[in-house]
Amino acid sequence: MMNFEKRPVLISGPCSAESRDQVMSTAKALQSTANYFRAGLWKPRTRPNEFEGVGEKGLPWLKDVKESLGLPVMTEVANAEHVDLVLKNGIDAVWIGARTTVSPFAVQSIADALKGTNLPVFVKNPIHADLKLWIGAVERIDSATKGDVIALHRGFSSYGLKKFRNAPMWEIPIGLRSEMPDIKLFCDPSHISGKRDLIQSIAQKAMDLGMDGLMIESHINPQVALSDAKQQLTPKDLISLISSLKIRDLTLDKAQTLDLRDLRIELDSIDERLVELLSGRMNIARAIGKYKKENGLTVLQLSRWKEIMRSRKVWSEEMGIEQDFLRLVLEQVHKESIRIQTDILNSGLGEGS
Repeated sequence: MMNFEKRPVLISGPCSAESRDQVMSTAKALQSTANYFRAGLWKPRTRPNEFEGVGEKGLPWLKDVKESLGLPVMTEVANAEHVDLVLKNGIDAVWIGARTTVSPFAVQSIADALKGTNLPVFVKNPIHADLKLWIGAVERIDSATKGDVIALHRGFSSYGLKKFRNAPMWEIPIGLRSEMPDIKLFCDPSHISGKRDLIQSIAQKAMDLGMDGLMIESHINPQVALSDAKQQLTPKDLISLISSLKIRDLTLDKAQTLDLRDLRIELDSIDERLVELLSGRMNIARAIGKYKKENGLTVLQLSRWKEIMRSRKVWSEEMGIEQDFLRLVLEQVHKESIRIQTDILNSGLGEGS
């Protein structure tokens, strides 16, 4: 069983195990800070022809870390074969990645392979924001292993330009904690941020929310990492980050699964996405402005504005939003879109005169 007495429990190590030297040198640098050492062996990548891990070859490297440094080790598993290999090689814990969590079939095959073992398992949230799917994955694993089952928040994919690699959507882990108050909850700031300079703020937010631990990627030389180089910290920077965190006494908060603080954080998360969506809408307005300029169209298209108001009226009725309120919001959004497009149509006028 894992020891959760001191917050945060820290899991750290490289995104991918690349060589025996890289694994061992990183582990030695983390030995006095990390509670558990992580390294991915099988790396599911979005597109082919990218580094997909060293696979089974890296298992002896993790065993070396465990035996020579006394650090418990863990890696990601994506199928029953991976589970069999980590069990045979004495790996201390595993995590299930976001791409695997989306498939109940895949999660169930892993659960079947774990049946009757004491292996601790971290279950990352699915790629998309589906709380029930995440809860279901946790339940499948919890029904199989006698070891600890921990939920791991790594953020959610969203289309378009954004501040984070994966949107935090803090309301989802808050919802999971509300539904499953006894489960331990960790955060993966590396995958949420996607950038080194954002990891500290994400880690602090996770601690403010009362999460039990952090999984943060660390590489002895991030600049040459074969995967996710931009989001990995040097061991030295990681140690500095952990020492900077403010850890509050959350005894009272833990007794209340949903309080005013959690509701405010949900509002913050929704507002953050709202601003992101508005930014995306204005980018589309700019593209429309360029099209109108190139094709000699007027900025204001009354038929389009009437269609917007008609369709949005139906949406407001379906969602229980006051129509007058929605009209005020849409009028301001439309006004800003008109301003952007007008600026584009007028750009370049008078040049060369």
